[in-house]
Formats: sequence, C-alpha cells, structure tokens
Amino acid sequence: MATMADLTQSQWSEQLANDDNAIILDVRTQLEVEEGYIPNMKHLDIFNAGTFMDEAKQMDVSKNYYIYCRSGGRSGQACAILNSLGFKNTYNLIGGFSEWDGETTI
Repeated sequence: MATMADLTQSQWSEQLANDDNAIILDVRTQLEVEEGYIPNMKHLDIFNAGTFMDEAKQMDVSKNYYIYCRSGGRSGQACAILNSLGFKNTYNLIGGFSEWDGETTI
C-alpha cells in the first residue's frame, strides 16, 4: 500500500540520513534550482507535466522518495501523483526549500 507523509524539516533530514533506499526529488522549475538545491537530488519539474509523468513512470517504485519544492505545495502534489502510479513511499518536505537549513549546493 502506498503511503505519503508530510515531514517537518528535522524529521525529513533525520529520516533521509538513515535511509539507504532514498531518492531526493526536486520538483521546482529550472530557475528555482539554479538558486540552490539539496545535494544529490534528481530534478523533475512538476510544471512540465508531460515530462514529469514520462520520467516518473521510468523510476523505481520500490525506492523511498523525499520530495521538495519551494514551500511544500507542489511537492505534496508530486507525492500524490507518484503514489497513484504505484510508488510505495513518498515524503513531502513541509515548508520546502525556503525553510531548509540543511546542506545546499548552488
């Protein structure tokens, strides 16, 4: 059964650090990504719906997806979409990148 969880910033980073089956997914636009991002993420712009769906269908449904956007709205949508495609575990970062105080890359 698919599960989606909204995680606080500290829950997200703590769970991610202890998860060896994790993939970080950034669903923001390319311009937003250029302002900075969480290291080792896969970028998949949710606003580009066709590409988002095509790419999502090629990803491993057994992985745990840690998904973020700027504030938590788009990543919540992405979690729901992935769950509907059969992904088992998706985790939404509450507050998104705008509240992230962990490691970032520019």
